[in-house]
Amino acid sequence: MNNYKKDPDAIAALDAEQFRVTQESGTERPGTGRYLDNKEPGIYVDIVSGEPLFASSDKYESGCGWPSFTKPIEPAHISELRDTTLGMIRTEVRSTHGDSHLGHVFPDGPKNRGGLRYCINSASLRFVHRDEMESQGYGDYLDQVEDVT
Repeated sequence: MNNYKKDPDAIAALDAEQFRVTQESGTERPGTGRYLDNKEPGIYVDIVSGEPLFASSDKYESGCGWPSFTKPIEPAHISELRDTTLGMIRTEVRSTHGDSHLGHVFPDGPKNRGGLRYCINSASLRFVHRDEMESQGYGDYLDQVEDVT
């Protein structure tokens, strides 16, 4: 069992944008995230703790300007909190062990895939390609990553 935790060394290695998003609950500008157009097979993990968050097979193009997913790869690694900032009621999504701000979840996702849209900042994620998953300790999640031919 992996011991995912808020890693001070990982936090110290974050660039300014990654720190602002994960540690100060910031939001990257829409359309600017490095993983917005990523179509490679693999998983997305918390940049601070390494805990697995989302699979590429659950990523879809929502048009919102941020990477969007229909569900977390491991629900226990996602915490959902009421967010009343900016004059609206939203549900913030944070990593459970790393306590990184990830983004928000909305009830306007694809109905045939559960109806949720996890709208996630690229700055809070690290992508692990399917070919690297086993060597990086994420082999248990290979069955959740699609084959791309």
